[in-house]
Amino acid sequence: MKTLIAVSDSHGRMENVNALDALVDENDYFIHLGDGANDARELYKNNPDKTYICRGNCDFSSPFPLEYVLEIEWLKILCCHGHAYGVKDGLERLAKQAKERGCQVVLYGHTHLAQITEMDGVTLINPGTLRYPIGKGGGYAYLVVHKDKCTP
Repeated sequence: MKTLIAVSDSHGRMENVNALDALVDENDYFIHLGDGANDARELYKNNPDKTYICRGNCDFSSPFPLEYVLEIEWLKILCCHGHAYGVKDGLERLAKQAKERGCQVVLYGHTHLAQITEMDGVTLINPGTLRYPIGKGGGYAYLVVHKDKCTP
């Protein structure tokens, strides 16, 4: 069994990311889904083996990739910011991309809206934002991965 914390859209609020330091220590993975990718650099420096970061549409000079696939136990997770898939207009393109890549779960951001959606056999999870909450907002997502199952 593995555990992970996912965040997105910190938009320069490094103190909000750094406030998760204790959670990063006690979990197996920390994932920042963009728009504030540089906010997670300190956590990356202190935990390079468990920290994964992708670039969002506001991360103009970031060296991090736009997306990546994590394989945790027997589960494949597509991690991206979501802007390249038009997630503000719907999740169909993102779910289709995940299926084509053999991923059962997607972690994405960009909308600032925390939500969990099931679509065509794919679980799409948005942790919301650490800076500009909309509606119920967000903060972070906590996931437990056991074999080929993921529980957010």
